[in-house]
Amino acid sequence: MSDPVRVQLLKQIGSADHAEGLRNLRDQIHEHMEALLPTRPVEQFYEQLNEVHDAVIQRSIVLAEAEMARMGKGFPPVPYAYLLFGSGGRKEQTLSSDQDSGIVYRDPVADSAEVKSYFKELSEIIVQNLQQTGYPPCEGNVLSSNQDWCLSLSEWGSKLDHWFEEPAWESVRYLLIIADGRGVYGDFGLVEELKDLYFTDMLNHPIILKRMLDNTLRHKVLLGFFGQLLKEQYGVDAGSLDIKYGAYIPMVNSIRLLSIQVGIRETATLERIKKLVQAGRMSEKDAAIYGQAFRLLLRLRLMTTEQKSDGLYANNGKISGRKLTKEMTDELKSSLRLGKKLQRAVFKQTMGRLT
Repeated sequence: MSDPVRVQLLKQIGSADHAEGLRNLRDQIHEHMEALLPTRPVEQFYEQLNEVHDAVIQRSIVLAEAEMARMGKGFPPVPYAYLLFGSGGRKEQTLSSDQDSGIVYRDPVADSAEVKSYFKELSEIIVQNLQQTGYPPCEGNVLSSNQDWCLSLSEWGSKLDHWFEEPAWESVRYLLIIADGRGVYGDFGLVEELKDLYFTDMLNHPIILKRMLDNTLRHKVLLGFFGQLLKEQYGVDAGSLDIKYGAYIPMVNSIRLLSIQVGIRETATLERIKKLVQAGRMSEKDAAIYGQAFRLLLRLRLMTTEQKSDGLYANNGKISGRKLTKEMTDELKSSLRLGKKLQRAVFKQTMGRLT
């Protein structure tokens, strides 16, 4: 379905010459997309919305490169790729989204310290630009401006080796984050080379799957023993439903772990489901019902309460039970039952590979 307003705003984003103008355009497109929410099929809405997020991020990077040149720092000394993780990596960002990012760059033949310094300064400007545009930084500091997430390809290889060989809880969490990574700007061939290193390490360290399974199943579905929805009990969110961590994330995590086990590189959850069918790891019947359940959760995520703090777009992933009709409540319960079924299937499949 053609959307001339969105197309025009995308063109303006692509030619914005400063972060303030980019922020104004993001505000406009935020309001425009919010108005379209009730009229668009959920997959189409996410596709169009994430195209907008990508355009804003890409332009922020271009502006940062130009700023580095104006400061006399030159242009990127070696090819690099800017990575998105989390919902950005999965192309599942809502109207509000924080920054989960990293950089991988080609190993320099000389002056490695100078090259590292360049990308550190560049990434700091990118993160600042995106904050000005309304994207808060990741609370866990998974950011390109964090030196641990801004590395040459060989440095990334060493870091992956370390995480696989010393699978502490944080290391496993980072490995799962990497699985959701995709390139949004730059040399995407570097992203593929990074994924090559990742999946080679996976084959060489099968025991890591048990640790990944523990992490994957840590978020419980918000459905009680008697089939009731488990609502928040305390605080300002009392009576609300944690759609993000009690419904959406459990399905995302389960599908991701199944995909990792067969080397699927797609990052979007619905695309991963399709690939699991092609790989013979999920029946078409199960794929259809899981896909339908996940689309509902995507829709509900878009309904979670929007909050604006210090000019940043954010939301807590929770929705008031009063916002749900009886039909939506019944559909949510059905989706959550499927989420529990999926978690059981993931446990059975993964443990079966380890015995």
